Amino acid sequence: MSKPETTAVILAAGKGTRMKSAHPKVLHGIANAPMLAHVFAVVKVAGIGRQALVVGPDMEQVEEAGKSFADGLDVFVQQEQRGTADAVLAAKDALQKADGPVLVLYGDTPLLEPETLTKVQDGLRGGADLVVVGFEAPDPTGYGRLLVDDAGTLTGIREEKDASEDEKRITLCNSGIVGFASGALLSSLLDRIGNDNAKGEYYLTDAVGLAAADGLSLEIVTADPETLLGVNSRAELAIAESVMQQRLRARALANGVTMTAPETVFLSADTEIASDVIIEPNVFFGPGVTVGEGAHIKSFCHFEQAIIGKNATIGPFARLRPGAELAEGAHIGNFVEIKKATVGEGAKVNHLTYIGDAGIGAGANIGAGTITCNYDGFDKHRTEVGEGAFIGSNTSLVAPVKIGDGAYIGSGSVIVHDVSPGALSLSRSPQEEKADWATRYKARRMKAKQRG
Repeated sequence: MSKPETTAVILAAGKGTRMKSAHPKVLHGIANAPMLAHVFAVVKVAGIGRQALVVGPDMEQVEEAGKSFADGLDVFVQQEQRGTADAVLAAKDALQKADGPVLVLYGDTPLLEPETLTKVQDGLRGGADLVVVGFEAPDPTGYGRLLVDDAGTLTGIREEKDASEDEKRITLCNSGIVGFASGALLSSLLDRIGNDNAKGEYYLTDAVGLAAADGLSLEIVTADPETLLGVNSRAELAIAESVMQQRLRARALANGVTMTAPETVFLSADTEIASDVIIEPNVFFGPGVTVGEGAHIKSFCHFEQAIIGKNATIGPFARLRPGAELAEGAHIGNFVEIKKATVGEGAKVNHLTYIGDAGIGAGANIGAGTITCNYDGFDKHRTEVGEGAFIGSNTSLVAPVKIGDGAYIGSGSVIVHDVSPGALSLSRSPQEEKADWATRYKARRMKAKQRG
């Protein structure tokens, strides 16, 4: 018989006024993904199959984002900001449908690790009625404190504004994450929570004291405080970004990626890098980048929504924009920009070049200063360069245009018509030479200068 499925209720109702932003707090990015996306990803890894999201009024962006992270997501609106218990109560329909444990999480904790949620589920399935995630804080100021009796049993949680001086000296603090054995249990506790406290709010933490008074089984799961960081300001956002980057770099290094200066490489949450890739300093990976085995990425490159094939070489100072696809062994050199274009196996685009809306055939060579003129002011047009074609330096390929396999384009050309396979095409003004012109010109200017 299969175990009842766990439900996660994710609270994202707070707008985060300390962020000083018009955007919802949980949509601010960490490693180029919204904080909320990281929470949903952890929930999925932890094997939690059902999710409910609680948002505030006028937070359609958060609702849409949540639905993009989880299929069949139930979304509920907390109409007034009246505390965490009130927020969970907004999702009462989801609690009634829950046939297994329920975990309450927060959408602004992007560093949360799945192991923590697994421990909470294990505790609940092992017989606990309620499991709270806590942490030891060297400086507990600002946090709710976990209250335990002489036997070490959890008896309640005290918010700092309501804590006595003795309670404020407690260093075991509340993360806000709590698990309940069932939706029915959580609902019954929510119905009994009042707002007799310094802020006049309905605290979910009061459920702990009620459960303890009822003689229920309570447990504490502790975690690294760094993983439980709730982001409420730009400063905390920067801290979370730094921690996430360290994690992503460590994961890449452990998977066989070489980084000569890891602290200068910035990755996205979805960056995929195969083994034996070499990454030199100061490289930025935007979202949607995949790097194949054995690729060599030189310094000061910027990638976004791009595919880099096996054993490709890129940089230094190269930019791959959305839609760039490099085949195995392709060479992209310094000050080259590729956008919505494929570069075939072994093709070379080595210097000072723009390739946009194009296909570059295998083994083709694109000379320095070449550009695809893909935009006519209204529409984008495509350029096709055949296999083994040679494009001379300082060439403009005016799209739409096709260069046949093995064709040669003379340097300095502006190509506006298709070129046949194996043909030579060039467009230059005839070169003229006027004998002794420079000598006579210089003499004439010197005489004029001497006359004053």
